[in-house]
Amino acid sequence: MPQKEYQPIENYGVIGDLRTVALVGIDGSIDFMCFPNFDSPSIFAGLLDTQKGGFFQITTTVEDIKKKQLYLPETNILLTRFLSEEGIGEIRDFMPISTQCTRSLLVRKVTNIKGEITYRMQCSPRFNYARSSHKAKLRKNELIFQSEGKEKLCLRLVSSIPLQIKKGDAFAEFTLKAGESAEFILEIIKENEASLDIDAKEFAEKSFIHTLNYWKAWSAKCTYNGRWREMVIRSALVLKLLISQQFGSIVAAPTFSLPEKIEGNKNWDYRFAWIRDSAFTIYALMLLGYKEEAENFKGWIEKLCTKLGKQKNLSPLYNFDGRQKFNEIELSHLEGYKKSSPVRIGNAASEQLQIDIYGEFIDSIYLYDKYVSSISHDNWTGLSKQISWVQKNWKKKDSGIWETRGKPQQFLTSRFMCWVALDRAIRIGTKNSYPFPCTWIKTRDEIYNSIFKEFWNEKLQAFVQSKNSKEVDASTLLMPLIRFIGYQDPKWLSTLKRIEENLATDCLVYRYRPENSKLFGLNEGEGNFSACSFWFIECLSRAGELQKAQVYFDKMLSYANHLGLYSEQLGGHGEHLGNFPQAFTHLALISAAYDLNKRLNR
Repeated sequence: MPQKEYQPIENYGVIGDLRTVALVGIDGSIDFMCFPNFDSPSIFAGLLDTQKGGFFQITTTVEDIKKKQLYLPETNILLTRFLSEEGIGEIRDFMPISTQCTRSLLVRKVTNIKGEITYRMQCSPRFNYARSSHKAKLRKNELIFQSEGKEKLCLRLVSSIPLQIKKGDAFAEFTLKAGESAEFILEIIKENEASLDIDAKEFAEKSFIHTLNYWKAWSAKCTYNGRWREMVIRSALVLKLLISQQFGSIVAAPTFSLPEKIEGNKNWDYRFAWIRDSAFTIYALMLLGYKEEAENFKGWIEKLCTKLGKQKNLSPLYNFDGRQKFNEIELSHLEGYKKSSPVRIGNAASEQLQIDIYGEFIDSIYLYDKYVSSISHDNWTGLSKQISWVQKNWKKKDSGIWETRGKPQQFLTSRFMCWVALDRAIRIGTKNSYPFPCTWIKTRDEIYNSIFKEFWNEKLQAFVQSKNSKEVDASTLLMPLIRFIGYQDPKWLSTLKRIEENLATDCLVYRYRPENSKLFGLNEGEGNFSACSFWFIECLSRAGELQKAQVYFDKMLSYANHLGLYSEQLGGHGEHLGNFPQAFTHLALISAAYDLNKRLNR
């Protein structure tokens, strides 16, 4: 095969099994996969280093060929198609859900639709973030990869066609006529496990039917039937892929170190459950009628709070299983996506104080209590302890919603999210007649008054980013969305106008002015933040500017990739930047679509 080159981030689709995901390029190459869990070391990381990272590619020998990708409707089953004068071929990629399968595995089926085409397959795993060597051996209709690192991971590639070993990697070249197929199944096995006595073709077909039925049934539960249903369903399917079926937690994105600027150094690991992102995700899914996910997330949160012990405050993020042990380290042997280094795993933000997470966390409990089921006495006791912490600490400086790595400040978003925490707790207590101290009301009102006194800039006629700041921040767009301020309040409308003037270009919105990134301990710029763009659109919708909101929403939809997926940010040429796919972007899309559709129908 020719030397691999970096594909644009937006050239990928995503498949998964609610334990992990794989990114499949439009060229038929799986260039990213952590196995068997979201936070496991990668086995394929060609997206971060085309030469060292590892990949699993299926391609054709035809030179003049057109490539297309699509999902089977309302599923996470991905089709990659090769079209040429010689014929049409198709790769069907999916991961069976654990209810049908006892272990994580990847299924790839190549089918010739028309004509006769020769294909090449190369499976080149690189264990432990490409830090561990491996051995390979053939055994019947399968090839075994055995890592030689401490993790002792063992992979089995089962095939319906003969395989070869070249320099420790699996190879195959095969020709298919119309109607013929070749199947490849990759799974984790125990060391020295006996050969798998299955027919690869039969297994691939049966697991396909089960997986298809699973995703169709899940999508059918969606209660949203408005405009943009196809995009809303796709966003919901992305969010579902990021939810751990075992624990109910939600990872912010399944990738690590995809850059916010090409050749920049803002490259972070997002394969963890952020309290903030998780709470917003549950809100978006509840809008669509998905209550089971809310129930499972509540269970994860309850166990998390029980484990806190003597810890005084919540961490911004946790492992998907609730652990909090992941040092941020650099993988210097990988060059990074398009030479954007360093490549980082782990995230030091776990050690930060981010006070705003209490607002998002308790708001998600409030919504569950209101729309799903009343919380229990034990839940209320645990929540009350969190509110006591907020009462004592709401004036503290922190790292804020954008996880700044500079000097902590008193951020506006942190302040009004503390108001949310108290306001929602009071509402829960009142609804259920649970006891709570009257000081909660006093503190809530004190926070409310402090925001108008300390964060309103009379000269700018806007609420500003932090205490004594002269800058606006796109996170302020959350103020009316969390019902802190009225949609038509003059102070809010003038703030919205200032945000549009300073941070927006058409529908594209920056989090803050890029030249102010030094304020946050960083020297790199970044792209437009797509979640902020959808917040901006929803604010326009709620303010009554429906025509403008609809035009901007449709424009934002045009920035999705060919499959309807979004990364974290968009660059100057509309290229996708940051980790991919990004829960924050997709949940903001759902919320904006829901609100705008509702108001257009009035």
